[in-house]
Amino acid sequence: MRPGVQAFFDPATFTVSYLVSDPATGAAAIVDPVLDFEPKAARLSTRSADALLAAVKAQGLTLAYVLETHAHADHLSAADYIRRETGARIVIGARIVEVQKAFIPMFEAEVAADGAVFDVLMNEGDTLPLGDLTIGALHTPGHTPACLTYLIGDAAFVGDTVFMPDYGTARADFPGGDARTLYRSIRKVLDLPAETRIFVGHDYLPEGRSDYRWETTVAEERDRNIHVGGDVGEDAFVALRQARDATLAAPTLILPALQVNIRAGALPEPTAAGNVFLRLPVTRVA
Repeated sequence: MRPGVQAFFDPATFTVSYLVSDPATGAAAIVDPVLDFEPKAARLSTRSADALLAAVKAQGLTLAYVLETHAHADHLSAADYIRRETGARIVIGARIVEVQKAFIPMFEAEVAADGAVFDVLMNEGDTLPLGDLTIGALHTPGHTPACLTYLIGDAAFVGDTVFMPDYGTARADFPGGDARTLYRSIRKVLDLPAETRIFVGHDYLPEGRSDYRWETTVAEERDRNIHVGGDVGEDAFVALRQARDATLAAPTLILPALQVNIRAGALPEPTAAGNVFLRLPVTRVA
């Protein structure tokens, strides 16, 4: 079956969020919503999330879930905001607890490392109903331990596991990431039927292309992905990925994003004066 898929692109973080719906029943899910955060002034906005909610309302859809492909390091999640506005349940991979355990000490975050701030923790093979459709979970770690690919009808929402064929694949140098694991996860995605539509989590405009893109297919990725297409083997991929990762700077929003996203997008509790603060751990260097 073929779900309806609408993409919402955030140029500030190059993130693509999706509104996925069952045409027969109007049941819907949102994938990877963005909470707008301007770091220089620490200004927070729900503009991007409100655009998604406006589309849900305008089309008469019933929002059931917010599907997080992983705990993002490049943008703050609007999952908790959407949950509070609509009652939709937040879904993420069960190994989010490993990510929480890695980052709670860094921020001294007041959240339990048990995944309880999310509503549904999925393992590979688990399913959820979406009207007459089914949401399936494919565990695709490597970028982070908790990464999931969501399978809905003929569509796969891969998050940061693999990008458009002319850009390649996700970095694997975050805590819990691993290039060899990522390669094997990508191969699981590429073993899906060739006609499966793939919806990626970001597009960063590779050299030679001026238009943003986010939809491809398994067949196109198998044939043309610059990192894993054709006959690229595991060892060659690991060498390429590790060399590339060594040149990459940390994402601009990694520190505010992670401390919010391990809370399912919820902000820390306000102080007695009503102010909300995010923490900035300082690392001393010689």
